[in-house]
Amino acid sequence: MCSGGQRLTSLLSEEDWRGRVVEGSAPVFLGVDGATMRPPNRLVTGMLLGLALVASGCMTPLQDAVERGDLQAVRSLVEQGAPINERSILLGPPLLRAATQGRADIVKVLLDHGADINAGQGNFIPLSAAASKGHLEVVKLLLDRGADIDAKSPNFGYTALWWAAWTGKTNIAQLLLERGANCCVASRDLGANTPLEAAQARGHDVIGTLIQQAAAGQLGTASPVAASPAPTSPVPASDVDVPSVARAAKPNRYAIVIGIEQYRNKLPKADFAARDAQTMKDYLTKTMGFSDENVALLVNENATGRDLEKYIEHWLPNRVEKDGTVFVYYSGHGAPNPKTGDAFLVPYDGDPAFVDATGYPLKRLYENLGKLPAKEVVVLLDSCFSGAGGRSVIGKGMRPMVLSVENPVLAGGKTVVLAASKGDQVSSTYDQKGHGLLTYFFLKGLRGEADANKDGSVDLAEVYDYLKPQVERTARREYNNDQQPQLLGNPTIPAKSVRLVEWADIQKP
Repeated sequence: MCSGGQRLTSLLSEEDWRGRVVEGSAPVFLGVDGATMRPPNRLVTGMLLGLALVASGCMTPLQDAVERGDLQAVRSLVEQGAPINERSILLGPPLLRAATQGRADIVKVLLDHGADINAGQGNFIPLSAAASKGHLEVVKLLLDRGADIDAKSPNFGYTALWWAAWTGKTNIAQLLLERGANCCVASRDLGANTPLEAAQARGHDVIGTLIQQAAAGQLGTASPVAASPAPTSPVPASDVDVPSVARAAKPNRYAIVIGIEQYRNKLPKADFAARDAQTMKDYLTKTMGFSDENVALLVNENATGRDLEKYIEHWLPNRVEKDGTVFVYYSGHGAPNPKTGDAFLVPYDGDPAFVDATGYPLKRLYENLGKLPAKEVVVLLDSCFSGAGGRSVIGKGMRPMVLSVENPVLAGGKTVVLAASKGDQVSSTYDQKGHGLLTYFFLKGLRGEADANKDGSVDLAEVYDYLKPQVERTARREYNNDQQPQLLGNPTIPAKSVRLVEWADIQKP
């Protein structure tokens, strides 16, 4: 730091203003009229100090480059041996500022050149700064590079989990808990000591519930973007397995992808459901413009009833913004309630004999999706609900039945549902391709087969018009089965307006 900056720092940082004597006189500040003013408080002091440091050129070149977000300058300076951990009294070390700004690229460069990953200042360390600002990518990067998940800030001992709870960053709080964050570490803040108290003080009930579940050992270990376990069915190679790659994700798009192939209660396997889900997730993030962090992938044991409830009723509402796009995909068993005619998704821990208690009702799904501020919601159900076999199950001694997967909520809402079959039909797999029959032709359509008017884009209506005859023909030919896909929803919402892929944004493989 330059000599002038050192003198300013020493003066402005002094705790006892009135007891300090500088060159024979107490420090004073003059008003615009020349009158003596009361020395400023510490907040004003920090602001004055920051202005003084910037104006006097007392930030190092590396600190200045980080503050400006100049990746090229940062890389050049560290390669030339710039002091990687040198800090200013206001801004702290360069890594702390990069993490605060959410610059994962700069964070990586600094870490690659030896930055202290846990060095902080004031109320923050790099991990907690990124957590408080909602920078999920930076939080993941720091954890993957060895950041101490329970490290405390220098001043009041705040952890990353405390800041996530205080600021309401649900996805980051969940990630930290799943990575093993200690939910009982107390700060020295007398108003909200623990992360749970911080969440409760700010009214972040979902985070409070997650912390309580973690403390009780009940929180699942699946990340919203966790990779799928290897599917257990034999999986032949398919021409839809490798998606096209988009140049960039589009904002405000969110998806939940569920694939349940094996069930805890010894139900028949839903062949290829895990592979269906993983492939669908790949298409969402590589072809359909969804960012990886906005796609929750729930597969097999990570798709319990509690998981479905958590992501559908809490994860989505906490993320979806006005005029967003939501996509929900389900591959697995469905089940009917013969007494009421209601249709249910069967979670990993579901039991069709007690479907009311262990299933997830389609009615509940539609109602929760209808509450979202999204512009459009697309639901793809590669399942069936009659109990007649295929991708449906029913309690022992019960008969298959005819029921509808449509719901009155759909009639006037913004949700459009693409279902694999009618309510009295069986949904098939396509064994030669290793996917559900509906899923295979849906993905085939996204690759351009459904672009009937050759305008360089694929909308939901085009996909439906393409896959319906393909599914019907293949089901009859291969399985002697009637399977007619259904497109359900508000008739005033034209499916042509729901655009799934724009080929101008795609790099074909």
